[in-house]
Amino acid sequence: MKYSVLSATIIFGLSTTAFAAKVPEGTVLAEKQEITVNNGTEPQSFDPNQIAGGPESQVALQLFEGLVTADEDGNIIPGVAVSWEHSPDFKQWTFKLRPEAKWSNGDPVTAHDFVFAWQRLVTPATAAPYASYLEFLQIENANEIIEGKKSPDTLGIKAVDDYTLQLTLNNPVPYLVSMTAHPSVFPLPQKVIEKFGDSWVKKENIVGNGAYKLVDHVINGKIVFERNPFYWNDKETVIDKATFLAIESGVADVQRYRAGDLDVNNGLPAELYAKLKKEIPNEIFNNRILTTYTYDINHSKPPFNDIRVRKALNLALDRNIITDKVLGQGQIPTYVFTPPYINEGHKIQQPAYANQSMQERSAEAIKLLEEAGFSQSNPLKFTILYNTNEGHKKIAIAVASIWKKNTNGLINVKLENQEWKTFLDTRRQGNYEIALSGWGADYNQATTFTNYFLSDSSQNSTFYKSKAYDDVITNAYKIEDSEARAEAYAKAEQILADDFALIPFYNYVRVRLIKPYVGGYTGKDPLARVLLQNLYIKK
Repeated sequence: MKYSVLSATIIFGLSTTAFAAKVPEGTVLAEKQEITVNNGTEPQSFDPNQIAGGPESQVALQLFEGLVTADEDGNIIPGVAVSWEHSPDFKQWTFKLRPEAKWSNGDPVTAHDFVFAWQRLVTPATAAPYASYLEFLQIENANEIIEGKKSPDTLGIKAVDDYTLQLTLNNPVPYLVSMTAHPSVFPLPQKVIEKFGDSWVKKENIVGNGAYKLVDHVINGKIVFERNPFYWNDKETVIDKATFLAIESGVADVQRYRAGDLDVNNGLPAELYAKLKKEIPNEIFNNRILTTYTYDINHSKPPFNDIRVRKALNLALDRNIITDKVLGQGQIPTYVFTPPYINEGHKIQQPAYANQSMQERSAEAIKLLEEAGFSQSNPLKFTILYNTNEGHKKIAIAVASIWKKNTNGLINVKLENQEWKTFLDTRRQGNYEIALSGWGADYNQATTFTNYFLSDSSQNSTFYKSKAYDDVITNAYKIEDSEARAEAYAKAEQILADDFALIPFYNYVRVRLIKPYVGGYTGKDPLARVLLQNLYIKK
């Protein structure tokens, strides 16, 4: 399918339409509209410019809102913006903002708040994990600003007036609108940040523009939200109060849910899945999502700069044991990074060794390790790093055993777990050998995965660098035809596979327990977002 290049086009114009919780006619709502959700861990930060993981994003989605947002099925709908248009070549975008959008202190949300936030994101001093996101958006001068070669005020974003925002791009991005739903590009309250500095995110200082405001925060305990009366669509919001808990243990998570302490849990331990599916089948939501479970390889640390070692690790891993025996919830084994069922990912192919027998692969892995200088008396020794979680631990134990067995003892693995914040810091600093890296899509388009391994990506903590790979992705931005772009993404994925740049395991399913009285959750969002403004409690 070719994208239209005939004229500037208004893509959305829905200023009179409200989007929020869709309560079916005849539904009787509970008097008490309160909900408790397990968010899985203590977030690293509440600052949209400083977050990198899922737990942080789930909090940001409640406190802030971008140009667009998502409905309960993950469809992109207007947020702060009510309409947008693009130039014929998709290199200039103009967004009209809703005048009724306000911050939680009553101040208006304007185009200047987006300009401030995006400039702050790429300012080197901010050290934002997602600074590269504006490069992926192809915003003019983003790369040069990140590298310190240009001033942040040269970024290709401009407030034409208080309620008109204009973006200038280096290359066309036809799917740009969906990318603006990501927390890294949410607006920020400039006056508040300038007054309080890094302390602006404390509960007594923080100001947001989302459907909810922060009213309490107990570190490693709970985060409490209440409705933001200044939110432009507050009249369509139903949930009055929400509490996010930070329960890391999967077993404790289920126990709290079954005891009535939770309305929405964070996932199911593999060993409890069959039992709960039999006992409470109507409370289990199991949906395929755009996330790939992988182990990242630190290419800067010998011997992982040796392709023979990386190839051996991939060959010797029996992914089916992980998906079928350790997990057993419908996860799909994969040997590539990008899920082929993502938009424009349909031409991606699994590598040839995926069809080899485990016996053939093991024999080749042993040969490669021996060529690289390893033996039973001198095995390949390294540590797998993962964030504290029972499920990750079980997978790591199984992987260590599989590698040892399938290489006749040529691989000897230790395990190390760290709490979430420390784990993220360790990965960013490159202080690991092999580390867990479940990567979830930031938007439903193949580039959210392919951009990860670009040499200059702020998200790439593997130190993998490939000019051939970079060139394919860079050139893909200049391709107008969707099928031709899909070919480019398949080629990029083939380069990753040929370099054995990472160790892919499987594509996720998102399994949650949801109480029957919670309405508005469908589980169909491929990004697994939970927006409180889409939910309601039935009587």
